[in-house]
Amino acid sequence: MQPIEKESTHFFLLNIHYAKRIPSVSHAYGLFKDGELCGVITYGMPASPSLCKGVAGEKWKSNVIELNRLCLLNNEPNEASRLVGGSLRLLPKPKIVVSYADTHQQHLGYVYQATNFIYTGITVKRTEWAIKGLEHMHTKAIANMAGAGGLNAIKERFGDRFYYRDRSQKHRYIYLVGNKTQRKEIAKDIKYPQLPFPKETK
Repeated sequence: MQPIEKESTHFFLLNIHYAKRIPSVSHAYGLFKDGELCGVITYGMPASPSLCKGVAGEKWKSNVIELNRLCLLNNEPNEASRLVGGSLRLLPKPKIVVSYADTHQQHLGYVYQATNFIYTGITVKRTEWAIKGLEHMHTKAIANMAGAGGLNAIKERFGDRFYYRDRSQKHRYIYLVGNKTQRKEIAKDIKYPQLPFPKETK
């Protein structure tokens, strides 16, 4: 386990991870086996600025970071938890790490449960922008294409190809990185309730 260059994550993120795109990356770490890179994990600024303040208030908003990609070449037993746990120890301190498990991918976040994250519930139902034929494109990327013109510019450009779709809900997990005193201080300001871990229903 060691820090890696952002560029070293690109093959994994674009070819293996289901999202097929590169998010904001502030820190990147790699898991190596016999000298070969077999897994990557990235952390970056959350896509939503309001999330940074919403997690633990104004005081800690600059310390919030998102674990936004976890990708393994072969996904062998315990590799995911080793990658998550090892990378958390390498992050600068203090940090509030937020990560999500996508219900659309049938993910419950077992790797976060195994690495002692706090479960804080599921995101609310929302709609997002989408373009027919470009369904892989994230809403944020579509908004960037619009520029100052916003929604009207997108509708004018794509016409009937523009539509709204339901955004998949996600299980939200939080992990506090820091020494004992730092974690205790941050914990007092966390706005979300700690809830029981979600489990697979039969």
